[in-house]
Amino acid sequence: MAGAPAPDNATVLRLLQASKAAGAAGRSGEADQLLTRVAELAPAHPAVLNELGLRMLQRGDAARARELFQRATQADPGHPALWSNLASSLHALNLPTEEFDALERALALEPRYLAALLQKGALLEATGDARNAARAYRNALATLPPGNASPPATVAAMIEHARAAIAKDDAELASAIETRLAAISERHSGGPSRRVEHCIDLLTGRRTRYLPQPTFMYFPEMPAVEFFDRGDFPWLDAIEAATDEIRAELMNVLVSDREGLEPYIAYPEGTPLNQWGELNKSRRWSAYYLWNRSLEQPAHLARCPRTAQALRGAPQCDVAARGPTAFFSILDAGTRIPAHTGVTNTRLTVHLPLIVPPDCGFRVGSETREWVTGKALLFDDTIEHEAWNLSDVPRGILIFDIWNPFLTAAERDLVRAVTETVGTYYGPSAQEAL
Repeated sequence: MAGAPAPDNATVLRLLQASKAAGAAGRSGEADQLLTRVAELAPAHPAVLNELGLRMLQRGDAARARELFQRATQADPGHPALWSNLASSLHALNLPTEEFDALERALALEPRYLAALLQKGALLEATGDARNAARAYRNALATLPPGNASPPATVAAMIEHARAAIAKDDAELASAIETRLAAISERHSGGPSRRVEHCIDLLTGRRTRYLPQPTFMYFPEMPAVEFFDRGDFPWLDAIEAATDEIRAELMNVLVSDREGLEPYIAYPEGTPLNQWGELNKSRRWSAYYLWNRSLEQPAHLARCPRTAQALRGAPQCDVAARGPTAFFSILDAGTRIPAHTGVTNTRLTVHLPLIVPPDCGFRVGSETREWVTGKALLFDDTIEHEAWNLSDVPRGILIFDIWNPFLTAAERDLVRAVTETVGTYYGPSAQEAL
């Protein structure tokens, strides 16, 4: 081969790829032959040196691997993978200071380089610096794409270890915070407020932050509250006090007017359903409307006079062709309502539980609660929420909407006008989206 011209970069990379493919297919002899050939053609090429170094690491020759990776980084100092691989060889040789320097070179080139971040976390952990290791692991996990995509197989085990290390650090941080707060809470005559508890839970990974994601209108600069404090709504006293009578009216409906129940999810053909495919036009989740998009249902109201009377004391949304809406919600046995969000944060949703069998649950954002008969729940339904009935009998609750209390009277008028204008602008077909 003496005197032969050096192959172009594309040829080198093509031969390396062929060698890797042969190795992955179990043809180790062919893989070695191809690697030997390309090493003869381009012995100083950084990709060739890198591949030779990886082979040496696989064979347990860390010293030879280190030499090859050093030559590769000298030939191409701007490639973070080469520094990361050099760090791997230094790790095998138990040279932590040099390993750390190599990782810092890799991260200086690409601060979000996953392999180097995981290696840095492992190195810090091995040297007893668990807290800074957790910080490195957090940075590593932050580089992963959102969703449920599987991490690269080569680092999957390291990622699981990183998650465990972060969880341990979160627990230790939470303990340190709670120890510090104990004296402050005693000085202020009581434990931390619910907001402080949520803040600590978010900071230490015990909660996930959920933000409003309305499908229609977002009203800015309002607090994103998952469950509202029941005590801030004194008008609910009268509704809760009528629970027995309201439940009796629901039971009468279930016995004598089941024809009045209709699927709560009822999108027309051709609508992209996403998570609603199973429940669309299904009576597994059905509604018995008293008011439906501002329209009274006279026959239903006549069957439920005590419920109607109780609801007239609530600050229900009054928007033409939109509100008030109030209905009995029946969730059949063994049925789940998938995670979803509502149309606007200018309203809240109220649940008054009436028939609650065991094994029912309800999640809004990061908080899961059980329905308790006669105890109302108020929540922002533009925050992701879901519900389930895993029992063998139906669950029944009264659901209605009210204005978000953070809106002023003037803002309610403006929101009402905007919503009604959008509805008339696009016509009846727009109402399902509002």
